[in-house]
Amino acid sequence: MLLLPLLLLAACSPPQEAPDRVIEPRRFEANAPRGDDRLRDAMLDLHNDARAAVRMPPLAWDEGLARDAERYARDLARRGVFEHSKQPGGPTAQGENLWTGTRGAYRYEEMARHWIDERRVFVNAPIPNVSRTGRFVDAGHYSQIVWSTTTRIGCALASNQRDDYLVCRYSPAGNVWGQRALP
Repeated sequence: MLLLPLLLLAACSPPQEAPDRVIEPRRFEANAPRGDDRLRDAMLDLHNDARAAVRMPPLAWDEGLARDAERYARDLARRGVFEHSKQPGGPTAQGENLWTGTRGAYRYEEMARHWIDERRVFVNAPIPNVSRTGRFVDAGHYSQIVWSTTTRIGCALASNQRDDYLVCRYSPAGNVWGQRALP
């Protein structure tokens, strides 16, 4: 039986409406492969490929950000909600991209690709005006990924009975109101 997974995406920063639920056909029937090393490698590779395409330096993996992401991913899965964390502003703020979809139905590469594919509507204008659609949520994940001053990333995945929750944290945080992602 093919899964009909649901996915939700949320991008960090300006207030936004709830993301749409999407139902996608599956290309495979088994559960997607999992593991911490696989997650780290997939996220670094895809994020850094996206950054290289716009001539931004690669991100480095940060275990502290990954631990923070893991705590929050577990919290989302435990509560069964999909919302951004409440973080302090200022220099300790972390950027955050969220993703959720049917448990086991998506590969890590597919999760990150949902964010990176936002490039098609991305406009390098001051936040929140980064999308050709006029909706920040349509390009906010991508703008965080390529944000010029971001240097580190850490991600984690947690699951409940129904859904997977991916959290990626970034430092320094991107999507700063009134600033552009790229120089």
